[in-house]
Amino acid sequence: MASDRDPFVIVGGGIAGVTCAEQLASQFPSEEVYLLTASPLVKTVTNFKQVSKTLEEFNVEEQPSSVLEGKYPNLKVIQSTVKLLQVKQHLVQTENGQTFHYKKLCLCSGARPKLLTQDNPHVLGIRDTDSAQEFQKRLSKAKRIVVVGNGGIALELVYEIEGCEVIWAIKDKAIGNTFFDAGAAQFLIPSLEPDKKDRSLPCKRARYTTDKTGAGQSGVSGELGSALGPDWHEGVELRGAEKSSSRTHMEYECEVEKIYTQQDFFMSDLNKENSKLGMWPVYVQLTNGMAYGCDFIVSATGVVPNTDPFLCGNNFELAADHGLKVDDHMRTSEQDVYAAGEVCTIGWEPSPLWQQVVLLGKFNAQGLGQDHELLVRCTKGREYVKVVLSGGRMLGAVLIGDSDLEETFENLILNQMDLSRYGEELLNPNIDIEDYFD
Repeated sequence: MASDRDPFVIVGGGIAGVTCAEQLASQFPSEEVYLLTASPLVKTVTNFKQVSKTLEEFNVEEQPSSVLEGKYPNLKVIQSTVKLLQVKQHLVQTENGQTFHYKKLCLCSGARPKLLTQDNPHVLGIRDTDSAQEFQKRLSKAKRIVVVGNGGIALELVYEIEGCEVIWAIKDKAIGNTFFDAGAAQFLIPSLEPDKKDRSLPCKRARYTTDKTGAGQSGVSGELGSALGPDWHEGVELRGAEKSSSRTHMEYECEVEKIYTQQDFFMSDLNKENSKLGMWPVYVQLTNGMAYGCDFIVSATGVVPNTDPFLCGNNFELAADHGLKVDDHMRTSEQDVYAAGEVCTIGWEPSPLWQQVVLLGKFNAQGLGQDHELLVRCTKGREYVKVVLSGGRMLGAVLIGDSDLEETFENLILNQMDLSRYGEELLNPNIDIEDYFD
């Protein structure tokens, strides 16, 4: 059983874990708080700004753990991974042999890449700082790579890469299917063309590196550090071996059927059918029948919650994605154990309006069936604005470009004002809608 003298323990040095530790340390200054992390670096939130009622803006910075300990005298950072959790005894044991009895425990261990195949040197996953650095090193010598996936990492990679041909295998009918609709995808495709404008900007995130190899370095031990922040590619040159601009070729509605080493490929029937593929370190056969040779493959096909260290001997309720199921107070099914971030999955009924915070409401008419109408305003290369209406009321919106409509549309979704009388004038570029509904 837990004692009043036992500390709060948080597992994970990413944004969720660090934010939790900071809040506990500041609100309970007389209590001990322990943050267990596999990496010598932790992720912190800086330059926080409340944009509107539900939209927030902030930067993510990597900092040495000593910075946290300097800010909070009652906070201690332990660099080690968790080996054992016994919830009935309120006990956590780390790989370095330390044992902690906790009062309350919060699991923020994040997730790991869901790789196409394990232990293949030609297949890379990008998840933390170390794997991103390995990718940069491999890319500098590459002439062609295959990117598999359609999430945030894949989108950022394909857009940022220069000097290397990119074959992009997408299981959906449009790029960015997780984040926006097919119309927005079509609007964004020209930005992938070779004549991209120079986007080099100074990196705002403070970066720290370590020369020592240890548990926090995924390239050495297999243990993952904190997840990359949203600006991970800023200040990092993602350039291949070619002097020319990058070329992107997209293969839609397909997945990887088989991966061949160079030797296996030349001994296979696929080589006879595709004798003009040339000499490459690795080959990919897609489910649509296409085959490509490349220098390496980037597996950007999602993540798996890091729950494995906590399950043995305990009775956690898991969601369909293998994440720890939590209630609306972020409590797991085990007493005094909470979870936050990618290691957990919500177990409550989501709001009827909010699907994601980056895009507004039911931005893709999720769950509305045929009972909705769309209004779209698109200026090539400048902006893409779409609103979702049902019964004359705004339920969602997609905003790409500098439209300055996010707060106005958010308020219209929240107050459910009847907009029937405005019709298509709602997106008339000659009307200052922001002032009209202020």
